[in-house]
Amino acid sequence: MLSLFQRKLQLPTDSPPSSGDKKKGLMRPEPVASLLSTTRRQKLLEHIWQRTSLSRQHFASLYLAPLQRYAALVQQFPASEAHHHAYPGGMLDHGLEIVAYALKLRQSYLLPSGTTPEDQVVQAEAWTAAIAYAALLHDIGKIAVDVHVEHADGSTWHPWHGPLARPYRFRYRQDREYRLHSAATGLLYRQVIDDEILDWLSTFPPLWSALLYVLAGQYEHAGVLGELVIQADRASVAQALGGDPARAMAAPKHALQRKLLDGLRYLLKEELKLNQPQASDGWLTQDSLWLVSKTVSDKLRAHLLARGIEGIPANNTAVFNVLQDHGMLQPTSEGKAIWRATVRSDVGWSHTFTLLRLAPALIWEGNDRPEPFTGTVVIEVEPNDTTAEPSIDSGETSPVATAAPAPSAAPAADSIDALLALLGTSDTEPPSQRPEIEALPETGIDDPPATFQVNDAMLAPAAVLPPTENGGNSREPPSGEHFMAWLRQRVQSRKLIINDAKALVHAVADTAFLVSPGVFQRYAQEHPHTATLAKQDQVSDWQWVQKRFEKLQLHRKQINGLNIWTCEVTGPRRSRRLHGYLLAEPQHLFDEVPPNNPHLELRTDGICTDLTRS
Repeated sequence: MLSLFQRKLQLPTDSPPSSGDKKKGLMRPEPVASLLSTTRRQKLLEHIWQRTSLSRQHFASLYLAPLQRYAALVQQFPASEAHHHAYPGGMLDHGLEIVAYALKLRQSYLLPSGTTPEDQVVQAEAWTAAIAYAALLHDIGKIAVDVHVEHADGSTWHPWHGPLARPYRFRYRQDREYRLHSAATGLLYRQVIDDEILDWLSTFPPLWSALLYVLAGQYEHAGVLGELVIQADRASVAQALGGDPARAMAAPKHALQRKLLDGLRYLLKEELKLNQPQASDGWLTQDSLWLVSKTVSDKLRAHLLARGIEGIPANNTAVFNVLQDHGMLQPTSEGKAIWRATVRSDVGWSHTFTLLRLAPALIWEGNDRPEPFTGTVVIEVEPNDTTAEPSIDSGETSPVATAAPAPSAAPAADSIDALLALLGTSDTEPPSQRPEIEALPETGIDDPPATFQVNDAMLAPAAVLPPTENGGNSREPPSGEHFMAWLRQRVQSRKLIINDAKALVHAVADTAFLVSPGVFQRYAQEHPHTATLAKQDQVSDWQWVQKRFEKLQLHRKQINGLNIWTCEVTGPRRSRRLHGYLLAEPQHLFDEVPPNNPHLELRTDGICTDLTRS
């Protein structure tokens, strides 16, 4: 034992101590407040908070405290020697980035999959926290096995000793093993996550198993939790190396497929009308499920958006393509997603529709399948097909299965600060119609200290609202009042994030600034019935909502009587203008008014055009 302790105090033979080195090149451990005080890290911490929807007390204990312990432990270590985040403080930046990315990805998942909605609600926060911890800790083993750290007196520091308390220097070990750091995570995660958190997570067996597998570096056994960490890690690395984090962050096909499939199953169980003797949303024959294409696409998009799932295409054709790309639709002989067919019931009613065709086994299992339609579905002949004959589906038509083309790659992010822009992006609105905010440039590790604080207004728990899907009463028809109830619910539940790149709501001039037309387009997407009402007035769906909002007289007009205000947004390469409405009273939307967005400056010179009159 004595010889063991003597060896413990000896320096490695490949780095003999030098009296000249001991007084040079030393770094002082920094307080946590200083480490987390840079503008960039404050933004990342704010993003992390915004993805959690927690009160100040719960956010501090579940997220901020572990992040602070992580910062104290990794100090100014790089994340790698010559690859990504290879600069002082890179490990801390990478840790914060991957947590923010992982929590953004997590918003598109209902976890744990394969269980009841009630159980998912109960476990939601535990899964969110576990994903954050798995992401944060995935590389922490590097400081145990990849670097050699010593104090001024030549004594070696190991991270299991606790955070550094004295000046230190470090170098990368030349004999390090590439994947050993994943196995070394188990040495350190207890210094970041406390007993109470581990006790809590261990009460959810599937989650607990997945988290332990990630901490052991066995991502292949960690299911969706492992996938999210891998995707978030790729996005952070891509950002650091000048790549496209959006592409690296793209969810795997089967994850989107599951969301679409779950959405269709829900709609068929709760909302869509099947096999009606007259007008219906769909018809089930013996071996095919026929769904009215536009109705189902609109309702599926609205259902997913109402649950905070982003990335759903706003265009119906794109929705059909996504469904077909993921093998959920049976294509026509020409490989198209849309079928044209005439439905005839036994009571003599008939009508021709454009339909989507699915295999019933995709939706129902065992004896859950409803009784088949007693009428017929007659497939129409394409006008340019002179040889084909109409076919009748009354239970004997064979499904057609062909390979679908691969989806096109996502466009590259157009921002010098793609990280923060991507984290705040809502992907559901057409880019051509939606004003963008270019994030201000991030600053480096030598930024002037500005202590990270989350004030009471930012972290106040969201007001308790009726548990409806779309804000207010989900049964109410679209209206100006319903739009405001929906908007308030979305903001308070943080499904619409404010003061962020490409956000639809900002705090400006001590009140709320509603981006137009984006915020009205988002409402119309979640409430497809708006299009029917708008058609009667011969306007687009979002314009119909906008006009109903104006009639409420909740907005502040300019001196010249114009409804629309303009905000200047200054980015690193150019300035942009953002158009929208200012609420007369912020209490129409906020319980407590958040701080004004410092990157938006309200124009009061009357130069902007009143978009509602164009």
